[in-house]
Parts: sequence; structure tokens; C-alpha cells
Amino acid sequence: MQLRFLGTGAAMPSPGRAQSGVLLSGDGEHLLVDCGSGVLGSLAETTPGYEAVDTVLLTHHHLDHVADLLPLLKARWLAGEESLRVVGPPGTESLVENLLEAHDYLRGRVDLTVDDHDGTVPALSGFDVAARETVHSMQCFAYRLARESGPAVVLGADSEADDGLIRFADGAAVLVHDCSFPDDVDVSNHPTPSQLGAVLDDVDADIGRVYLTHFYPHTEGRHEEMLDSIAGHYDGDVAIAEDGLTVSVE
Repeated sequence: MQLRFLGTGAAMPSPGRAQSGVLLSGDGEHLLVDCGSGVLGSLAETTPGYEAVDTVLLTHHHLDHVADLLPLLKARWLAGEESLRVVGPPGTESLVENLLEAHDYLRGRVDLTVDDHDGTVPALSGFDVAARETVHSMQCFAYRLARESGPAVVLGADSEADDGLIRFADGAAVLVHDCSFPDDVDVSNHPTPSQLGAVLDDVDADIGRVYLTHFYPHTEGRHEEMLDSIAGHYDGDVAIAEDGLTVSVE
């Protein structure tokens, strides 16, 4: 299985970072998780391209996670692709319908399937999916994804530091976790490095590597400082995610 970071930024623009998006690939199948602004362009630079990605799983409906959803639909239509499936939290069907009301000429251009889930997610593109709600300002789900008998990747979505989410990642080869701001920013709905490090240390979870993502501009030039802050609490393997980084998950 491969994990490719398409967008590691957040709602305020950061140089070199698209908004939220991750591509998971395995055995010729591909699953896009979130589709924020700039993710379509990042996806076009991958070997499968947007033409090979017909399934999108949404963590939640904030704009920096869904802004390129209709641009993806349009690009697939113009490229001659015939379908798109979108799965997400309650309200995803309404979200897509409202987008199509605003851009009615896209209606019917591809075979579009949209499904809400209630915390139970079907297998998608050959990936088994488990879901867990996070601590955020709107309903948001973290996902644990794996192929048959393979290692798990946990995409933590947007969340405060939460011991339940870390337990959800126990045994995973990779945990991708929100770390939006440095320690000197007073913030809710997202963690600072010291908050995340303390929770990682407090929970006895076996996690191969933690990748930090969802960076606001406040973090630019301070990533080493943020890693040091986490290391002051947690001695596990932690790294900074960058757009275009591809990880082989073994």
C-alpha cells in the first residue's frame, strides 16, 4: 500500500501546500480521502492521475476538505471518465446536491453516487474502513484503512488531541494527525505539539510512525521546534508531512 500526501495545508494558504487530501493506493486501486483546494492539481501530478480515482471519502465538510470536489467531477467528465463515488458523514448527500444546484450544468455528466455514512463505512476501492468521530467543531471522522491482511493507516482528520483517537490508531503502521499550530497559539478544535505529544505519551498505543499535517501558516519555519516539543513528551517516530511525499506502508 502507498500513501501519498496531496495536500498538507489548512484553510489559510501556506506556500507549497494544498489544502487537505491524501491518496491511498494498492493493487491498482486508488482511494482519495478529502479533496480541498489544490488537491486536484496535486492529484494530476501523480502516476494514476485524477482519471484513475473514482472514489472519494470525506472526513467532514469544512471547505478546506471539500473545495475541489466538483472540480474533480468536472475534470473526470472532460477526460471521458464515466463515474464518481463520494462517501462521507451525514449531510454529504445534501452538500453535493447543493453544489450541483449552483453548478447545474454538471448534473448528469458522470454517473455520480453519493452516500452518507453513520460511522459504519463499506469497503471502498479494496480498502477496509473503520471510522471514529473526532473532537472538532463539526462532525468529523477519522478513518482506519487497510487492505486484506495488510498494515493499517489511520487518517486522524481534524481533531483536538484525544486519547480515544490514539487508541483507535493502536497497531497502525502510520497515523496521520492534525498539528495545525505551534505551542504559542491558543487554539481549540486542533492540537498544538505539546498537547499532541502529551496524549501520545499518555496512551499506550503501538504506532509505527506519526505524520503531522494540516499546517496553518503560523507553523512555517517552526517545524523542527514543533517536533522537539512533541519529543519532550513522546519518544516515538514523528515526522512532518509535505505535499508530494509518498510513503510505502509495509
